[in-house]
Amino acid sequence: MSNFKAYKIDKTSNGELSAQVEYLSNSDLPESDVLIKVHYSSVNYKDGMVTTPDNGLVKNYPIVPGIDLSGEVVESNDSRFSKGDSVIATSYEIGVNHHGGYSEYASIPGDWVVPLPDGISLEEAMIYGTAGFTAALSVHRLEEDGLTPEHGKVLVTGSTGGVGSMAIAMLSKRGYTVEASTGSTEHTQFLKELGAESVITREDVYDGKLKPLQSERWAAAVDPVGGEQLASILSQLNYNGAVALSGLTGGTKIPAQVYPFILRGISFIGIDSVYCPMSTRKKIWLRLANDLKTTEAFEQLKSEITLKDVPDTLNDILKGQTRGRTIIKM
Repeated sequence: MSNFKAYKIDKTSNGELSAQVEYLSNSDLPESDVLIKVHYSSVNYKDGMVTTPDNGLVKNYPIVPGIDLSGEVVESNDSRFSKGDSVIATSYEIGVNHHGGYSEYASIPGDWVVPLPDGISLEEAMIYGTAGFTAALSVHRLEEDGLTPEHGKVLVTGSTGGVGSMAIAMLSKRGYTVEASTGSTEHTQFLKELGAESVITREDVYDGKLKPLQSERWAAAVDPVGGEQLASILSQLNYNGAVALSGLTGGTKIPAQVYPFILRGISFIGIDSVYCPMSTRKKIWLRLANDLKTTEAFEQLKSEITLKDVPDTLNDILKGQTRGRTIIKM
């Protein structure tokens, strides 16, 4: 295999990070079971975090970021995969402590690789990526908890981001009435096109004053934000309501009280897309290719870049200046 392009981050002797697109060789990749020619990757908030000093995610440098990738198997020492197979690899240690998807080739452990399901393309898999997978897992877990469209309105926070925008489209397709919360009200029309029936501000969800219980407003919530806003959401869920939490951009502390849990019987569901068991992972990707597939929303959601555009896009996602999903075409 000849040299190939990758976006690599390294740490200098004085502790500063340096990042650039450069040529790597096969010997620069980790020794793993499956060598993949990457067709697409995607941009996630976690990818942006990897570019920040002292991020706590990366243990050893250099690292090729990109927690998502889709592509074609070119070599395999794993009997489950053969040359020419179309595959997806997301999460685990990819792009954090194992060279990831911002590269024309990636070497990935077979246990981290998912066969591409029928009904979805390599490009569509990365329009979903970890964000779409997380949104789908959130919907799946809420429905396992008993949620149906008849129970009432579902709140989606961080709604212009990857998880939020995908969740809106999926919930709408499933027949739910969706209320989107955002700090970027200029994107109201975009959110309604995705399927939100109504759009409210962050302040409408949390006005800065926490109360043990407030009026019941939502049957459930998909929350990739966390923080104090989450405590406010918990106090406003309907009886037997539930929230699926997957993020921490709003903070890691939740100053909640027990009253919504013991007086309204609400549920708090943690969503982990990183080490999600493979049996569940395959089930979610199958749903993304079928009943949760949001083809009609892809054009509104998708922006496409190349490797040279990665630095600016990672900076934008850290500032909250991206919308929908950004994919990288190799």
